[in-house]
Amino acid sequence: MKLENVLVKRPGKTVYRDGNKVIKLFDAQYSMADILNEALNQARVMETGLNIPKLHGVTEIDGKTAIVLDYIEGKTFEQLMNEHPEKQDEFLERFIAIQADVHSRKAPMLNRQYDKFYKKISDSSFDATTRYDLHSRLDAMKRHDKLCHGDFNPSNIIVTANDDVYIIDWAHATQGNASADVARTYLLFYLNGKEEFADKYLNLFCERTDTAKQYVQKWLPIVAASQSVKGNKEEVGLLSRWVNVVDYM
Repeated sequence: MKLENVLVKRPGKTVYRDGNKVIKLFDAQYSMADILNEALNQARVMETGLNIPKLHGVTEIDGKTAIVLDYIEGKTFEQLMNEHPEKQDEFLERFIAIQADVHSRKAPMLNRQYDKFYKKISDSSFDATTRYDLHSRLDAMKRHDKLCHGDFNPSNIIVTANDDVYIIDWAHATQGNASADVARTYLLFYLNGKEEFADKYLNLFCERTDTAKQYVQKWLPIVAASQSVKGNKEEVGLLSRWVNVVDYM
């Protein structure tokens, strides 16, 4: 099978369009367990009723494992926000409404957010004292069972010509505390150099959902430690500062 139409290339995988399908092709050294978990996440989230690309299966192409999904024609929120900066507030309101809708769903067979964060903290390069503090902070947080995307950002939302919204990339989905998911989105904006937008997002989300801002902020050291395991050297300094903040006011 010859794949040519590359949509995006990321470390360890390349995403192709093949007609009305998306082929996410993983490098040979990519963990099979992680690939199957991503496909399973997709299948489990499909059962919540959210608009997401339909999973068609896991297959092998030229000796590599691939996940096959529906191709969704449209533009991402990121593209639309860049094309229409004058509508930034309107897009942000809708972005938050979509995320709140995700958090209103449940997928009881998904992996638990707590377990993921606990392992990420253990796998981080922070010293034992810092890891202990982070584990203690995680243990003190409330454990919920809400659907959490884990990488909710404007590039993972597609709007079709009919204004239908689809949410993509459920590789990091878990069931857990929605405020941790919000902290993750805030951090992603911040790491992309959009500090003012990150603050605007957090303030508006908390206002719209009646969530205490301080509660979301308490998740930031945990989320930052989890993000640090990705090994992006450009982010290490900033993430370390988030991790080493004891509390937020």
